[in-house]
Amino acid sequence: MNYSLLETFKAFFKLIRFVNILIVVLTQYMVRIFLIGPKGNWFDYLLDIKQFLLVFSTISIAAAGYIINDYFDVKIDLVNKPNEVIIGKIIKRRRAILIHQILNAIGLLIGLYLSWKVFLIDFVAISALWFYSERFKRMAFIGNFLVAFLTAFSVVIVGVYYQKNIELVNVYSLFAFSISLIREIIKDMEDIRGDARYGCRTLPIIWGLRQTKILLYVFIVSFVMILLSMAYSLKNHYLLYFFSFGIFPFSWFVYKLYWADKRRDFTFLSKVCKIIMLIGVASMIFI
Repeated sequence: MNYSLLETFKAFFKLIRFVNILIVVLTQYMVRIFLIGPKGNWFDYLLDIKQFLLVFSTISIAAAGYIINDYFDVKIDLVNKPNEVIIGKIIKRRRAILIHQILNAIGLLIGLYLSWKVFLIDFVAISALWFYSERFKRMAFIGNFLVAFLTAFSVVIVGVYYQKNIELVNVYSLFAFSISLIREIIKDMEDIRGDARYGCRTLPIIWGLRQTKILLYVFIVSFVMILLSMAYSLKNHYLLYFFSFGIFPFSWFVYKLYWADKRRDFTFLSKVCKIIMLIGVASMIFI
């Protein structure tokens, strides 16, 4: 079946999760303006070519990661979400791999130009994304942890490059790690049918939904307590208020998770995690 150029472009932006890419862009600029600072020079940061290159390097690697993930997951996605499969239908597999390699090369070269630390982080991220998609995604917890770790990297890399307010950046990187880990496990619960058919060994398949939910309860409580402790140690009242207030939506989240038993329930909770992530990013304004 032949697709128009417009349909192909739409499919490409869907493949690289364009909305998620925009969230990464927003997050890194917010970190630069409100966590690294000083805030008064915010307009200069928007025009700063090195900040732009840092962001572009990150999103190039992130987009490549989404492509390789879908490349290896075509058969599983044909079961879980057959109407959303792009590789092999709209974009040829060989072309997808080529785009993946080009995006990774762009990210690495920009990282090398900026600093060896950024280059090293980019190289680790590219390697991790490949092994995650090819192997670790199908293994219990390792894949979830790896994606969450890489999500946190998108925050950490800004602090590493500018070497300012590292403690504050670390708090938000832990927040990003926490929400991402919870969301990844929920997505495994959402995709349990297709994953089981193709031999994946995710937590919901090995432990069952009930035991996986218990683990999530423990994670949620632990992460909230750790974030509160970090905010208290920094003597940052705004952070302390934000994470204290977060107890209420997390309590509601746990309640909804307890009663979730259908695919649409877990899809909803996955979207809620993304909203919580955006609220966390927005909270940087008040720090």
